[in-house]
Amino acid sequence: MEGLTMAAQMILALSILVGLHELGHMLAAKLFGMRVEQFSIGFPPKIFSIKWGETEYSIGAVPLGGFVKITGMVDESLDTDSLQEEPKEYEFRAKPAWQRLIVMLGGIIFNVITGLIVFITLTYTQGEQYISRAELNKHGIWAGKYAEQIGLKTGDKILDINGKPYEAFRDLTSPETLIASHGYYTVLRGGDTIKINIPADILNDFSGKNAAEKRLQFILPLEPFKVERVMSGTGASKAGLESGDEIVSINGHPIEYFQQLSALLSEYAGKTVDLEVRRDGALKPFKVDVSEEGKIGFQVGSLLKYSYKDYTFPQAVSAGSKEAFAVVIVNAKAFYKMITGKIDATKSLSGPIGIAQQFGGTWNWLRFWTLTGLLSMVLAFMNLLPIPALDGGHVMFLVFEMVTGRAPSDKFMEYAQKAGMIILLGLMVFVFSNDIINLFK
Repeated sequence: MEGLTMAAQMILALSILVGLHELGHMLAAKLFGMRVEQFSIGFPPKIFSIKWGETEYSIGAVPLGGFVKITGMVDESLDTDSLQEEPKEYEFRAKPAWQRLIVMLGGIIFNVITGLIVFITLTYTQGEQYISRAELNKHGIWAGKYAEQIGLKTGDKILDINGKPYEAFRDLTSPETLIASHGYYTVLRGGDTIKINIPADILNDFSGKNAAEKRLQFILPLEPFKVERVMSGTGASKAGLESGDEIVSINGHPIEYFQQLSALLSEYAGKTVDLEVRRDGALKPFKVDVSEEGKIGFQVGSLLKYSYKDYTFPQAVSAGSKEAFAVVIVNAKAFYKMITGKIDATKSLSGPIGIAQQFGGTWNWLRFWTLTGLLSMVLAFMNLLPIPALDGGHVMFLVFEMVTGRAPSDKFMEYAQKAGMIILLGLMVFVFSNDIINLFK
């Protein structure tokens, strides 16, 4: 069932984004009087189609893309028979280069607009809850295995990123921080200020299967806590723990933060431990059974003080737009690092299976729209790459025509389209294979 939920969310998100992308092309083409023969969400075979005016609207059985067929344009259909005749006024090739350029940019523009609307709406309706720099540095960070590999230690207090102060804990692990060239943290440790470099390939550690879980093994805020709610039938319930209790030691080991508790319980899995608990100002002893999974059965109540930021609509427009375009900047930097070999493409590129896993096995509308907005900006960026068969390839040739006054020949465009399709098919085989390999890692 979880797999079906993942797939359903991915198909819905891609259908929305592909539909809007192709709508951008179609509306621009019709605006300039071009004939649009077909508008399709998904690839053949068709499962539904209807003819309205000059255009056939259809839904394909393969929900991994879509297309708009414009008369007189060399596209992925490679239908070049009509190009042997003189161009008719309603054909793509008969229109001025600037109009053809707008048509090719139409899909990208619609994806950018979609991404902006999603990010602005989420920012305005959800606001932002975060752990401030000041609150984080009251206690410091917990360093997981990936943090320890670069030299961070539990209890470190991170003062700045790349020599600049930051606002909240989320900034420490943001893609912008982790992908920056020559990035570093300035850390206060035991009275000494030291510099911890962020490796250029650190994103390799957080990619592939279970990427979200891997990120949890980087850094987290050290978290003072209390017992929020005791689960019935568990060791905590049988021992008599109550909501509001504060665990101060296990078998004589002092406990201040939840990460300490979790690590010690893992060591005593399947055993009975002596807990010392503060309740109403008094210390009380308890004997508690630890499960084989290293749990005693209670919901954690964080004692960290979270900050909340509410946004007016103008503020949401600014903040949401900044977040949306940050996705494009991060992807451009990541793409450059993949080309230069600083990031492993096998760990960073995902196909449909990897994308579906990001949505998760439960339907969460906030996560769905957040990922849809992110994918919309990624789709805009990827389509702008100057690869024949992508919108960016057509844009590249149109800009050449506008600058030189000479259009590439139809035969050249046909061969370029074929070359681009070979590149894209190779990329699709790679990401599909990569997804399947990652499933078994």
